[in-house]
Amino acid sequence: MKSVFRSFPVISPPCKMPAVSMHTGGRMHEGGHIHGGKQMTGTLFGHRKSRVNLAIQENSRCLPLLVLELSIQTGKLLQDMGLGLVRIALECEKNPSEKIKLIDEPIWTMYCNGRKVGYAVKRDPTDDDLKVMQVLHAVSMGAGVLPAGESGGGAAGEVAEGELTYMRAHFEKVVGSKDSETYYMMNPDGNSGPELSIFFVRV
Repeated sequence: MKSVFRSFPVISPPCKMPAVSMHTGGRMHEGGHIHGGKQMTGTLFGHRKSRVNLAIQENSRCLPLLVLELSIQTGKLLQDMGLGLVRIALECEKNPSEKIKLIDEPIWTMYCNGRKVGYAVKRDPTDDDLKVMQVLHAVSMGAGVLPAGESGGGAAGEVAEGELTYMRAHFEKVVGSKDSETYYMMNPDGNSGPELSIFFVRV
């Protein structure tokens, strides 16, 4: 696991990000979209021994539409992804009396590759979340670590937690119904790499 993280580049972005975008998603994924899907930007991030966060954006320069804290450690999830396909299923109960959008549900029962692992909780983006999004706003896809001081939080917290690991990729959002959505991680040009599918469903 340590060798995997050592292979990640350490990103030390300047205080002001360049105006020229590094986004290459349209070209890299041409012809690779899922029929009926909508391309989104997904970012998994967190300190290695802390719970991983998932942020979904319309693109890398937009505010997050959804931020979830998942009940699995960042290092464990990235390790599992390195071993093969990871399927995360998020389930919640359907309440016919409430008219709420699927992604606005506050809490989910979480399954990873068919095994119940706890709960995922929706939350508003924190200042630290937004700082991470700002630091990465010119990155369309990739994985790496942000050194302490670049990922938000106080000095004491940074010393305790250390580097923040991230993985950003294009996801295809496929809406099955008002009670089901799926996000598929897309790999450019059909290259092999981490595979991840995230299913949201109300039952």
